[in-house]
Amino acid sequence: MDGRPEPVTEVAAEAHEDLDLRSTQELVELINEEDATVPAAVRHAASSLAAAIDAIVERLERGGRLVYVGAGSSGRLALVDAAECGPTFGVAPGQVIAVIAGGAEAAAVAQEAAEDDHGAGSADLTAVDIGSDDAVVALSASGGTPYVLGAVSAARAAGALTVGVVSTHDSELARLVDHEVAAVVGPEVIAGSTRMKAGTAQKLILNTISTVSMVRLGKTFGNLMVDLIASNAKLRARARRAVALATNASEEEAETALEAAGGDAKVAIVSLLSGLDAAGARSRLQEAGGVVRRSLDER
Repeated sequence: MDGRPEPVTEVAAEAHEDLDLRSTQELVELINEEDATVPAAVRHAASSLAAAIDAIVERLERGGRLVYVGAGSSGRLALVDAAECGPTFGVAPGQVIAVIAGGAEAAAVAQEAAEDDHGAGSADLTAVDIGSDDAVVALSASGGTPYVLGAVSAARAAGALTVGVVSTHDSELARLVDHEVAAVVGPEVIAGSTRMKAGTAQKLILNTISTVSMVRLGKTFGNLMVDLIASNAKLRARARRAVALATNASEEEAETALEAAGGDAKVAIVSLLSGLDAAGARSRLQEAGGVVRRSLDER
């Protein structure tokens, strides 16, 4: 031990010592009660989270990438969020990625030993050509995962922005990163099982980082998903509804505008609201950096 107290993520709560003696109903209610405390912990970190997002958006506007890094449950949560950014926000392949200890196999089968490899974290970040325009969001409930610390060290050396998402105070990760986001959820129902409350906090924070970043980048119009990739029937219907809602057009008018726009909801919206044809709407969007509201304000 290095003399520092055990991280709160590993503490065994005395109130839960009789866990295996409780009924199923009692256990369900207990876990639900504990889960209900997580949003407040995330809310407490709102200011630091907002500052981190503003810094992330600055890097993305420069053409950089959002790179998540994690091990175990944290890494798998990061993979999910990164994968959703493409279909939801039309993000170009490779702009939002997740680097996970143990590689692709760890997505389906736990590679627990991989989290102890500091050198692998550094090597994996180097392998994705991390650079000064990139933003690296590192997730570690305890703030002491060697793989994650190695990755952040490599990110810092490359000049990338670094953000640490932790569930404890005074962590090694917090001392390394530019921005700390600490959602301290307290001891888990099962001591050390950070896939539970800490994992839920990480999921909420990842949702917030990607969603708010994309809103700031103009990937939405109001609360409508207008930069989505309509790659299946559900998403095509969603794009049609978004165009109709944004313009007060009928479903048929929205469909016609989408067809003329080659399926691009943004172009269809600008076309219907500005009276331009699809080519003119596309040109105006390009001049406005792809932001629908800005293209309409410049009329």
